[in-house]
Amino acid sequence: MASLLLPIAAAFLLLRVILSATVIDDLRNLRPPPDFNSTIARNCHHNPSLRYCGNSRPLDEIFKFTIVASHLCNESRNPNCVESFDKIDLRGRPKIAPLYLSFDFFWKFCPLTIRSIDFSNNSLRGEFPTSVLACAQAEAIDFSHNELSGDFPVERLASMVNLTVLNLSYNHFSECKLSESLVFRRFNSSNFVHSGLIPNKQSFAVKAVFLMIGLPVMVILTVGFIAMMCFRRRNLSLETPQLRHHFTTSMLKAATSGFSSENLEEKSDGVDIYRGILRDGTHVRIEIYWSNISTEGMRKFIEECEVLVQLRHKNLVRVFGWCDDQELRAIVTKWTDRESLEMWLIERAPPLKHRLKVLAGVMEGMCYLHKSWPQVGYDLGTSSIILSENLEPLISRFEFDGRNSSAKSKFVYKHKFGVLLLEMITDRGKMGDVEAGKAGFIEHIRTSFTANWQNLLDERIMIASTTMEQARQAIEIGLACIDHSANEQLNMDWIRHILLRIYRASCHVNGSPTHGRFDGDRDKRHKHGP
Repeated sequence: MASLLLPIAAAFLLLRVILSATVIDDLRNLRPPPDFNSTIARNCHHNPSLRYCGNSRPLDEIFKFTIVASHLCNESRNPNCVESFDKIDLRGRPKIAPLYLSFDFFWKFCPLTIRSIDFSNNSLRGEFPTSVLACAQAEAIDFSHNELSGDFPVERLASMVNLTVLNLSYNHFSECKLSESLVFRRFNSSNFVHSGLIPNKQSFAVKAVFLMIGLPVMVILTVGFIAMMCFRRRNLSLETPQLRHHFTTSMLKAATSGFSSENLEEKSDGVDIYRGILRDGTHVRIEIYWSNISTEGMRKFIEECEVLVQLRHKNLVRVFGWCDDQELRAIVTKWTDRESLEMWLIERAPPLKHRLKVLAGVMEGMCYLHKSWPQVGYDLGTSSIILSENLEPLISRFEFDGRNSSAKSKFVYKHKFGVLLLEMITDRGKMGDVEAGKAGFIEHIRTSFTANWQNLLDERIMIASTTMEQARQAIEIGLACIDHSANEQLNMDWIRHILLRIYRASCHVNGSPTHGRFDGDRDKRHKHGP
């Protein structure tokens, strides 16, 4: 660079230092002094061979080139900073190094005296600054210990015939192709350690070992793990059956669309009943209890539910599971769209044979519970018994009250069944002024049966043209069940078979030879005894 420019640049630099302490930060915004253009013109007139003479570049870029050259001369710690200098040393200067790399015009016309360029240890990121390679006369370039990445411009090295040292170690470049990597043979391989450019033989060996040994082992282990999980799922019902029946609050929310009002079927004090759909499409009834219970109470609740999910009978509502989260307690049962026994009697006016069929089904469910699950109690109220398809009654409300298979337990439930039978055959509306309540109803039936039992019948039974004899026999069974002395002599199986016989007789009288599911019990015999 012409010596005439250096005094101008030095004077301007001194002015900028005086005015601001951030000369380097403001370098991009520098503008030439007023007499810069005339100075350039005079220099070129006296010496047309100067590099910037005849150049089409704007004069402000030539000015910046002069300032950058002056700064780099100083930053490179050149003890004799004059018009030319032989090295650019900005190693370990991460705050200013990126600034100088950004001046493409300087690197394109860098002073021919520069032989060494050092930008190591500067935490430089991104791709390699290719503009530096425009200094074709450079003999050594060091960009080691940075964080440069991407492809290195290998093709640019062919024109740098003087370059003997290229240090790119400890960067993150992309690996070169084999044909390109041959270019690096002219340099010391130690200058490319952990650069990513040259394939690591040790790393390649490790990868080869992994592919040959590790990968097959991993495949075998993966297949084994999948097979084990499939086997466990297939046997889940045998190993942990409670997991299949345990519902979480989130599962119940999903089944009921977040406990939406559209799915709320019934609401009472502390209990909400929802209709829901499980993930497999099963329609369920979700009975939610919002009341708080003790830890001991929750333990008993879970124990009872673990029993209920094991009940399997056509006359019992299917219990799918329960929820015992801290937020709520719930029991999940099968949903049925049919009505309760109470509504059926009021709205349908069923004939006697249908009532007898329902009563026989209720007794079948009772026999199953007392034989297989004596610890499970149940409610025989007309509102607690649901009718499913083909008039199959379903006992839907269970309880654990400490009862067992003793004669006392059977007596209680036979008594409840007797009351249910009388409610289904007789007409409570005819009691008139008789004292209300279950005790008054039973006493009225007992005292009126001998004198005028026909008057006790539900008139809608008579409309159905059923013979009076079957109705009388049914009332006799009900009275026997509520009588203490007779109750002790009755066997539940005997009661069921007597009801089946009366049912068949009513079907025969009405000209219906088909007895449905009860035909299989034709040859069974009743017997007396506890």
